[in-house]
Amino acid sequence: MPTQEQNLLTNSVTNPVTNSPTDSLTKILVIDDSNTIRRSAEIFLGQAGYEVILAEDGFDALAKVHDHHPRLIFCDILMPRLDGYQTCALIKKSDHFRTTPVVMLSSKDSLFDRARGKMVGSNDYLTKPFTKDSLISTVRLYTSQPTALAH
Repeated sequence: MPTQEQNLLTNSVTNPVTNSPTDSLTKILVIDDSNTIRRSAEIFLGQAGYEVILAEDGFDALAKVHDHHPRLIFCDILMPRLDGYQTCALIKKSDHFRTTPVVMLSSKDSLFDRARGKMVGSNDYLTKPFTKDSLISTVRLYTSQPTALAH
């Protein structure tokens, strides 16, 4: 039976909720000015065994990206002060975080929003309100493949 130290070294444990293997250190950053969206994502992702970091806007998010090194970032498009496009562009310009997947969140499902997101480096687009299944499947899509460690 592996020791706790071995589990930490392999970053793999069993999720007590789903009884499936999950990365104990998989951090997901959710950036949204809506408390309802942040809270929903926190509940859905927490139940699936992920560590959730929340940010209310782009400025808050930039500090948290550097402090927590998330494996995946969900970023709302329409936010005060620094919008999602600007936030994504700044994250992707960083040498340390350019390979970190960013999924744009929006209540509008338009081709223009998707194209503009791609232009600033986003990897995908998720329409709000999202379901638990769509959120978790997006997380699994982007966290199942190894990514470069950001230091």
